[in-house]
Amino acid sequence: MARWRAAATAVAAALALAVVVAVAKECTNIPTQLSSHTVRARLQATPGAAEWRWREEFHDHLNPTDEAAWMDLMPLRPAHASSSAAEFDWAMLYRSLKGVAGDEDGGGRLFLEEVSLHDVRLDVDGDAVYGRAQQTNLEYLLLLDVDRLVWSFRAQAGLPAPGKPYGGWEGPDIELRGHFVGHYMSAAAKMWASTHNGTLAGKMSAVVDALHDCQEGAGTGYLSAFPAEFFDRFEAIRPVWAPYYTIHKIMQGLLDQYTVAGNGKALSMVVAMADYFAGRVRNVIQRYSIERHWTSLNEETGGMNDVLYQLYTITKDQRHLVLAHLFDKPCFLGPLAVQADSLSGFHANTHIPVVVGGQMRYEVTGDPLYKEIATFFMDIVNSSHSYATGGTSVSEFWSNPKHLAETLTTETEESCTTYNMLKVSRHLLRWTKEIAYADYYERALINGVLSIQRGRDPGVMIYMLPQGPGRSKAVSYHGWGTQYDSFWCCYGTGIESFSKLGDSIYFEEKGAKPGLYIIQYIPSTFNWKTAGLTVTQQVKPLSSSDQYLQISLSISVAKTNGQYVTLNVRIPSWTSVNGAKATLNDKDLQLASPGTFLTISKQWDSGDHLLLQFPIYLRTEAIKDDRPQVASLNAILFGPFLLAGLTTGDWDARTGAAAAASDWIAPVPSSYNSQLVTLTQESGGKTFVLSTVNDTSLAMQVRPEGAGGTDDAVRATFRVVPPTQQLGSSAKRRRAANGSGGAAAVGLTVTAATIEPFGLPGTAVSNGLAVVRAGNRKSSDTLFNVVPGLDGKPGSVSLELGSKPGCFLVAGAGAKVQVGCRQRGGGFEQAASFTQAEPLRRYHPISFVASGVRRSFLLEPLFTLRDEFYTIYFNLAA
Repeated sequence: MARWRAAATAVAAALALAVVVAVAKECTNIPTQLSSHTVRARLQATPGAAEWRWREEFHDHLNPTDEAAWMDLMPLRPAHASSSAAEFDWAMLYRSLKGVAGDEDGGGRLFLEEVSLHDVRLDVDGDAVYGRAQQTNLEYLLLLDVDRLVWSFRAQAGLPAPGKPYGGWEGPDIELRGHFVGHYMSAAAKMWASTHNGTLAGKMSAVVDALHDCQEGAGTGYLSAFPAEFFDRFEAIRPVWAPYYTIHKIMQGLLDQYTVAGNGKALSMVVAMADYFAGRVRNVIQRYSIERHWTSLNEETGGMNDVLYQLYTITKDQRHLVLAHLFDKPCFLGPLAVQADSLSGFHANTHIPVVVGGQMRYEVTGDPLYKEIATFFMDIVNSSHSYATGGTSVSEFWSNPKHLAETLTTETEESCTTYNMLKVSRHLLRWTKEIAYADYYERALINGVLSIQRGRDPGVMIYMLPQGPGRSKAVSYHGWGTQYDSFWCCYGTGIESFSKLGDSIYFEEKGAKPGLYIIQYIPSTFNWKTAGLTVTQQVKPLSSSDQYLQISLSISVAKTNGQYVTLNVRIPSWTSVNGAKATLNDKDLQLASPGTFLTISKQWDSGDHLLLQFPIYLRTEAIKDDRPQVASLNAILFGPFLLAGLTTGDWDARTGAAAAASDWIAPVPSSYNSQLVTLTQESGGKTFVLSTVNDTSLAMQVRPEGAGGTDDAVRATFRVVPPTQQLGSSAKRRRAANGSGGAAAVGLTVTAATIEPFGLPGTAVSNGLAVVRAGNRKSSDTLFNVVPGLDGKPGSVSLELGSKPGCFLVAGAGAKVQVGCRQRGGGFEQAASFTQAEPLRRYHPISFVASGVRRSFLLEPLFTLRDEFYTIYFNLAA
């Protein structure tokens, strides 16, 4: 044992040396620019002309990796020894070096255990945001056709392929084809566990059956939608688009079909795939060297190590453990092992799964090095490379640490990276029970995951989540995807994310005294079979005027007498002890400080009721950038919710000498929704709406398609404000939110009012038909008399200028809006009359107004926005 400890020490020293000489080595994808899935897809979409560029990018990227340090410890092969014997010796050495700590651990590690999705049900009624998101995803999974999904697999296997293939990245000419099918199997298994939808069960079983036929046809264990020749190119270090990335998705999908959905056939399929690829890796090592294999890992391999470690926990086959080790990427993990932040320039989503695989290595072997690697990795990503959403990456890569201000563009936060960072934090939470990881999970889930779905539109998701000022989810390189012609990598992780929304609400601590950890506050029910209890969680819908987040936990017992168990309830770090409250059956409990757990041990009975009240505040958070010139850039959060301002680019806030965010940010009263209206006119068979233009003037525009969620809807919505409710200051808005703002008008039932554009709070339409800041003009300049429509039609209204009786707001020729004074005939009555329509946009319950230098900003949760232009970071020094 001492000899192995000495060897391990030598390895650590070699890794440290590797960091020093890293400037002379390459450890990335091959080639660097082609690490980007977006670039690969663009090149494949332009055949011929782009081929020279592909090869030029690929040239001269064949340097060996820093894994050479490991090879110094490899025993020399005796002349008489066979290659297989030498290979076995290397594998034994590798396991001994990295598994020694696990042997000494003695199995004493106690991790929180994930609960089965079969036992968790999300609330899908009312304002259940998570339940609605899950249901929207289920609708998409049910839309997808089995024959179209497996078309390329059948074609590759030489089997009849009815129907036609899907497009996008699943197209038959795209080298990454098949990856989404793997994600589909994972997502379907988890969605079925979460809903027990019978139709979905039939679809996912049909996919597995079809793939089984394809694998049987090959006869070698190989299963893919592309030919094995792709791996010849991979092993020869020649251009090919990440074949192991796709294989990982297929293997993981099959494994999830076995472990989550109980499909035994799927396990034999993934074992056959593992055996096939073990043979390929062995051949590379025998024919060339182990170093050649490490070099090939510079092409993205997804989470191959992760899925193989998972497979080993089921099969206990040492070959699967060795193969998992062989897909760890030591040249990337090595610097992390000595706590060096060398992430800059790496393709983020290539390497986060490698860390996740390293975490599984820790769970399987007990090697503490991989726990330390994951802990350090999470720390540096969160402290130096993460946006306020919890997401990371710009144009798919990590940039310089703590220089995020220079990355605020459209192409930020690849959705896949958020999906994988949640895995990293989830493992760390299970190991350590540290609240910081639960807080991160909450932040990234709300702001990073929920933000990528376009409302209730099934199968419409985004690739990137823009962080720059005045950006829109709809306006980027990819924009919103489509149901049948996108299938990007982020579509695959997207359908998985929305299928497992219930997997991190509850965690179980097994043992002589069972415990339950309630980590996320999501309306749901958990059937805790170990304890014979059912826990029902309800969360009171939150509004901007609320001072507390309120949670109710109700217990019911399966048997007559409940079991003596412990509930551990997370107290978020974003709350405060002042005003926090917990009651059990109407009796007050003593609460610990934020960032800890409230622990209650008792014999639980049906009817036990735990109420939690956590103060929730507005706060600002500086961008992760250590340069003084950008220290004023801050995001605004309400508890865990990131707020985005509806603006096309202005980000200069006016904070004055404010001591707290609430001094310059005020809630939007819920009564304001009853004051909203859209004004329409009919002309030439089309409906036109009165709209703002460039935030300064008015025009008539064709009514936008669909309901809210667009900038056109924002511009076509106005708040009609009685004179008594002219609320310019934050203090006045707070008074209105607290109920002292007077009765709200309903539509245009007032006789006099100002007209405030929805997206420009604190402004008003002047009698000169310009949009001006309220208070910059005398009140009569922004007052309109609301009178019955001059056209005499029921329900129509006309807007008479307060400063010019007898003159009205009139829709002129084309889109023009002008002032016209009363006259008979010539269509004047019709041009000056508007129909009151339902507002195209309404305030979200969590809406605020923030003071700005040139204008004020309407703030709403980022995850609720669809196509609107928004700003996340604001300049507080303006």
